[in-house]
Amino acid sequence: MMIKQMLKDRALTDKERKNLSILEVIRKNGPISRTDISKLTELNIVTVSNYVNHYIKKGLVVEGDLDESTGGRKPVLVELNPKAGYIVGVGLNMMSMVGVLVDLEINVVTELKRERLPENSEKVIQQMIDLAAEIIEKAEIDKTKIVGVGVGIPGIIDERGRTIRWPQSLGDKDISVCTSIKDTFEKRLGIPAFVENDANAAVLGEKWLGLDRDVRNMVYMFSGVGCGILINEEIYRGATGAAGELGITSIHASKEYTQEIATQLGRWEMDIGMARHAKEQIEKGEPSVIKDYVHGDLEKIHFRDIVRAIKEKDALAMKVAEQAGQELGKKVAFIVNLLNPEVVVIGGGIEDCGAPLLDSIKSSVKEWSVEEAVTPVKIIPSAFGENAVALGVVGIVAREVFAQA
Repeated sequence: MMIKQMLKDRALTDKERKNLSILEVIRKNGPISRTDISKLTELNIVTVSNYVNHYIKKGLVVEGDLDESTGGRKPVLVELNPKAGYIVGVGLNMMSMVGVLVDLEINVVTELKRERLPENSEKVIQQMIDLAAEIIEKAEIDKTKIVGVGVGIPGIIDERGRTIRWPQSLGDKDISVCTSIKDTFEKRLGIPAFVENDANAAVLGEKWLGLDRDVRNMVYMFSGVGCGILINEEIYRGATGAAGELGITSIHASKEYTQEIATQLGRWEMDIGMARHAKEQIEKGEPSVIKDYVHGDLEKIHFRDIVRAIKEKDALAMKVAEQAGQELGKKVAFIVNLLNPEVVVIGGGIEDCGAPLLDSIKSSVKEWSVEEAVTPVKIIPSAFGENAVALGVVGIVAREVFAQA
């Protein structure tokens, strides 16, 4: 089973929509009867039976035990054959890279995590390819059944995954990588590759793998630097794939001015300025265990130090997280006012700050959102944490596989 063509940039055909609808219902609800599939998909029973019989012939779906019946003939249940295919997903996070290999039911077969290089560069892409190759090598499966690899990476990706531009924060010049990430992965691994922006991958992963079927419009806030947008259950990428970049910048603006407007319209650091603010407060004489973590070298303060200090109930770290939550909450409120989503997921790593950050975001959104008093938006931490991007691109590849079944 190989993916013939990626469907990201064109509308699904009627057959592909039916494939996707039926197989998603089987994945989420199986073992399930054809009658119940018909009810959930709102497709007639003859259509469902024809499609399911085709999947059985291909080995994608198997028939299981008979369902309980109130009388008459007992309906036969069907479920996905998880070993019909496998998918690799590699995601880049604030502090790490995560690689997973899953079956078609999205059960994780193998998982690897590695620290990533701190900067965005072609070396990071090579690290991701090495991780994907390692996870394939270690997986004890029939490797001929690996149908694709999903790659979740920050930045603005062109329509074919050929090149990428990394927007930099605080007035730094954007970085462009002109080599094709898609082609590089496919040449090394010998399987179809699908490249997606990290926030886009995460928003679809949260929806497809975690959230209720009824949620159709949502936003995944990927730290303070970008967001994934789901409208009517489809990723909104914009005209050139650049939708979701959170913040404006100008090559003519000074770094100081860009930093000054970061909490308003500007670009933020990945940790929404928490490490920088902690450094500033400690320099003013405020006590904190963070100073001990870095042995007095305040230039070495990292986001992980903030998270560690919050777990120790450090007053300064908790105050820094609360202030960051208040400022990020204003940006979330702007997005809520603009897009009116049902759910906003907070992820990308900042959710590790826990209640001090999340409660502050919620209170800020409640204060600044015009719809909050009428229909409160649900604000939740990522269900998958640092695995969100890797699982998100896995979900995207699985949807492609299902659509072409």
